[in-house]
Amino acid sequence: MPASPSLHLAIFARAPVPGSVKTRLIPRLGAAGAARLQEQLTRMTLQRACSLPDAGVTLWIAGPLDDPSVMRAARTFGVAVRAQHGDDLGDRMLNAFEATLEEPGSMLLIGTDCPAQTVADLERARKALQSADAVLQPAEDGGYVLIGMKRPQRALFAGIPWGTERVLDATRKQAVRHGIALAELATTWDLDRPADLDRARKRGLIDEASLA
Repeated sequence: MPASPSLHLAIFARAPVPGSVKTRLIPRLGAAGAARLQEQLTRMTLQRACSLPDAGVTLWIAGPLDDPSVMRAARTFGVAVRAQHGDDLGDRMLNAFEATLEEPGSMLLIGTDCPAQTVADLERARKALQSADAVLQPAEDGGYVLIGMKRPQRALFAGIPWGTERVLDATRKQAVRHGIALAELATTWDLDRPADLDRARKRGLIDEASLA
């Protein structure tokens, strides 16, 4: 049997069902265009994750696992697909960590909303876990776009005001309160609003014309 990877890399994504993804961009792109953006971002994230050496990548989906674009992406990149489950984002992330870290190694979890994230960011996060219990990559909006750990740290997902600008601050406070050594990467930004789409387009990260 092949050896387990030393790093597990989980990607949290939504199935690109029109009307249920990138809803704040629907007025600009339309429901179908917003879904195509979600699909494009997911494929970009898979490309980044699969470029990291010696990492086992898994795609964790919210929504139908048999969505055609999800199945195509899984085949293209050769990754397993699993269902997210839990009452809120914290529960879903913790469940993924607990399910994955039954096997040896460390784990990073990323979303699909950060086209500015790089393979070098993932490598820095992996290295940070050599000395830290957990690692975050902060986002400009007060959340984070990456979290990693060597074993599940339940405290980092408890009492967090998910979906607000207080997520990062609350997570830091939980780390201090529970004696969790937390490393942080440089802050980046995610793509959620029209201004973010403009930023990504100007930097050549997204081809908006392909979304029409």
